[in-house]
Amino acid sequence: MSEEKLYAVKNDKGKYWDFSANSGWWSSKISYPTTTIYKKRAEQVADERSGHVVTFIEEPEKVVLTKKQAKIVEKARVNDIPATYISARTNNGEESLLINAFVNGWTVEEPKRYVLPMPGTEYHTYQMHRNAQYYAVKGTGNWRPDAIALGTDDAVKHGYTVTQSDIDAAPAWVKAIKPLEVTDDGIR
Repeated sequence: MSEEKLYAVKNDKGKYWDFSANSGWWSSKISYPTTTIYKKRAEQVADERSGHVVTFIEEPEKVVLTKKQAKIVEKARVNDIPATYISARTNNGEESLLINAFVNGWTVEEPKRYVLPMPGTEYHTYQMHRNAQYYAVKGTGNWRPDAIALGTDDAVKHGYTVTQSDIDAAPAWVKAIKPLEVTDDGIR
């Protein structure tokens, strides 16, 4: 974050003083705020024109946490001594990361998702006038090679995605398939 700040003068009607004009005027848009160097000028305009100085700040980026880390920060929020709570539950230097998340906010890391197209199973379906393919999918605890989709987007739509931890715990025939990483908007 830059050390230089931006200032504007705002009145009670929610309009801002335009510093770009020689004489200035009140505008509903923020027009050319002034910098730290001219803060005194902003204060003078506020006094002369019945406004007040507002400071623009950059919002800090949220920290990306795993689900486990996010649970620690969540519980620290309701703890009497949050820093101590975080410190007692961290290791490997993640304490400063979690303290930063506590202060600036956080988002939970979404695990990468993959589809597993079965090699050599692509075929043309005359009913749909498109190519279809079999995908390996994890059902209720069991893997099966018979899920059909009309391409990767269709496989994602049908919920045929898996995570890396799913693949790591899968049987050897599943591990032999080359996974395709997917996102909500298609193949990565």
